[in-house]
Amino acid sequence: MSKILVTGAAGFVGMHLAQKLLGLGHEVVGIDNLNDYYDPALKMARLDNLTGLKGFSFVRLDLADRAATAALFAGGRFERVAHLAAQAGVRYSLKNPSAYASSNLEGFLNVLEGCRHTGAHHLVFASSSSVYGMNRAPLFSERMNVDHPISLYAATKKANELMAHAYSHLYGLPTTGLRFFTVYGPWGRPDMAYFLFTRKILAGEPIEVFNEGRMQRDFTYIDDVVEGVVRCLDSSPAPDTGFDPANPDPSCSSAPYRIYNIGNNRPEELMKLISLIEGEVGKKAVMLMRPMQPGDVLATAADISGLSDATGFRPTTSLEEGIARFVEWYRGFYG
Repeated sequence: MSKILVTGAAGFVGMHLAQKLLGLGHEVVGIDNLNDYYDPALKMARLDNLTGLKGFSFVRLDLADRAATAALFAGGRFERVAHLAAQAGVRYSLKNPSAYASSNLEGFLNVLEGCRHTGAHHLVFASSSSVYGMNRAPLFSERMNVDHPISLYAATKKANELMAHAYSHLYGLPTTGLRFFTVYGPWGRPDMAYFLFTRKILAGEPIEVFNEGRMQRDFTYIDDVVEGVVRCLDSSPAPDTGFDPANPDPSCSSAPYRIYNIGNNRPEELMKLISLIEGEVGKKAVMLMRPMQPGDVLATAADISGLSDATGFRPTTSLEEGIARFVEWYRGFYG
């Protein structure tokens, strides 16, 4: 069993991952700055699910604080690190760009430095499907060029991938980046569409539907995502001996570095999502059709063959099952 650091432990994916790792018998140190990007009470409620579990401890810390982060790593001596903490949200990056520089760039650099100086065996970090930006393809592959982001959030996630590769190359630090595709489920983020739609439909309020609903997302259920993260933590990358610098594959390297998509491999229409929520809550939505928002993409669809081949990852939860579980949780939590 390992001592594992989970950053963003009060977050959506972080809480679920910490629970899974503790259930497997690992020791987990969770950190979070508990900021107010969305309701801190929800973050505290997530932490309540972890507090008291055998092997769990929590530290409130902002990763942008270089000295505090260095002290955490020096005292913790973590074998593996799951870095999920970040300033999330595409649209918020248009309003408060400095928050992304602080959290996603400075914070990530401090994590890399902590791993480097304390000999961490493996760093798994959250990237995002947003890095695909202006790409248009039936399936997004990690082998694609992703040099055309359309939001600052996406640009910082691409920067994280480049920073991780530099540390893998320079210091031999094994790193794995996971490009998450629209994660949803119980205890989710209130700023996500499925959460907003559920709240407003139940309250009888109109919902804003952008691009008149003509959008697709590769909705990925939280349990499937956590399974994939755990499999990656258990599978530290080695240098790819077949890496060709004359024709480089962006998903791998001659350094111990990998990039994987983690998605459901089955994109769904936004209008189907709304219909499923309507069915679960027993009310019809009042829809306000809006144009496309800056920073949004029309469709996301993950080619997950790389992660499947490397770890055996297979998502198993349909959108119908996942939305039913989310709405059941929502009713129970919010009454």
